[in-house]
Amino acid sequence: MSGESELYEEADEQDNLFEHHRIESDPGQELTRVDKFLTDRIANATRSKIQLAAKAGNILANDLPVKPNYKVKPGDVIKVVLAYPPRDKTIHAEDIPLDILFEDADVVVLNKQAGLVVHPGHGNFDGTLVNGLLFHFKNLPDIGKHGEPRPGLVHRLDKGTSGVMVIAKSELSIANLSQQFFDRTTDRIYNALVWGDFEEDEGRIEGHIGRSVKNRLEMGVFPDGEQGKHAVTHYKVLERFGYVTLVQCKLETGRTHQIRAHMKYIGHPLFNDARYGGDKILKGTTFTKYKQFIDNCFDLLPRPALHAKSLGFTQPVTQERLSFETDLPEDMQQVLEKWKVYVASRKE
Repeated sequence: MSGESELYEEADEQDNLFEHHRIESDPGQELTRVDKFLTDRIANATRSKIQLAAKAGNILANDLPVKPNYKVKPGDVIKVVLAYPPRDKTIHAEDIPLDILFEDADVVVLNKQAGLVVHPGHGNFDGTLVNGLLFHFKNLPDIGKHGEPRPGLVHRLDKGTSGVMVIAKSELSIANLSQQFFDRTTDRIYNALVWGDFEEDEGRIEGHIGRSVKNRLEMGVFPDGEQGKHAVTHYKVLERFGYVTLVQCKLETGRTHQIRAHMKYIGHPLFNDARYGGDKILKGTTFTKYKQFIDNCFDLLPRPALHAKSLGFTQPVTQERLSFETDLPEDMQQVLEKWKVYVASRKE
C-alpha cells in the first residue's frame, strides 16, 4: 500500500508494529465496512489484501485490532500497522527537464510530457514531475493527503496524458487554485483520439465515476449514481476518420480518469488506452494491411491518445484571467497524419 511488497505481516507483540497509514473518518461518515473504507482511500490496495491484513491484526480502529467487517463510524481513527518501518516519504530533487509555458511569483504553468508520472507513489518513487519541481523551485507549498507529499500540486494528469498543468508557488496560491478547481471555475479542454464514429457533432456525458467493482485499477461509470462521484464531460467532434474520431472534451468536473472512463462508457475508448480496452482493433476491416497500419499507429503512440490542450484560471493574487494552450504533441500529430493519408487513399 505504500510500495511494500506485502500489506500485512504478523508480529508477536503489538509494540513491534509500525504505523503505515492513519486515516480519521469524517464527522458525516456513514457506517462502512473497514475493508471497503480503506480500499477506497489507499492507492493500489485491494480489498482481499486489506482483509488479510485485518485477519493478521494489522488493521486498528481506535488502537484496537478489528475484523474486516468492522463498521467505521464518524471520528474513528483507522490505522494500518506493519512489522517494519514505513517507506521514507522524503522526496528528493531531480534534474528533470520541464517545459515551462509561463511563470510569475505565484504560479508556474507547464506542458507535461507524456510518460511522466506527476507524483511519487506505488512503483514510482522517483523520476516524477514532483521530483523535478523540487529541483527547479524552492519552498513549494504542500497540501498532501494522508501524509503523502504533493508540493505545488493542485491537480494532476495521468502518466500517459500530455498537456497543460498549473503549479502553485505559494501558500496563498495553492489554497486559491485548489478552491478554483473545487468550485469548477477553471476551464479545461482536452483533445482525444477515440475509436468509432459519432452520430452527433457534440454531446454531453453524465454518470458518476468511482472505482470499478471488477477491476480496482479502473474507474467505472455508475449512471444511476449508486456509487462514485458526480461527473460531466462535454465533447465535440473535431475531425472524423471513419474508424476513429478526434474529439474535444471539456470537463465540467474533474474525476480520476474521467475522460477515459466516460468515453469507454459511451462505446468510444481512447485510441491505444490499454487500461480501458482501446489497445485493440475495435473498428475497421479484417485485412492484414489494416492490422499492420493500426500496429504502426500504436508503435508511434504507445499511450492513451489524450492531450490537455488548454487551461484557464484566475491568477490568485492579481485576479487576472489567464489562459494557456499547447499544440498536440508530436506522437499524436504523427498518428493523425497517418489516419488522414489512410482515409484519403481509401477514397481514391
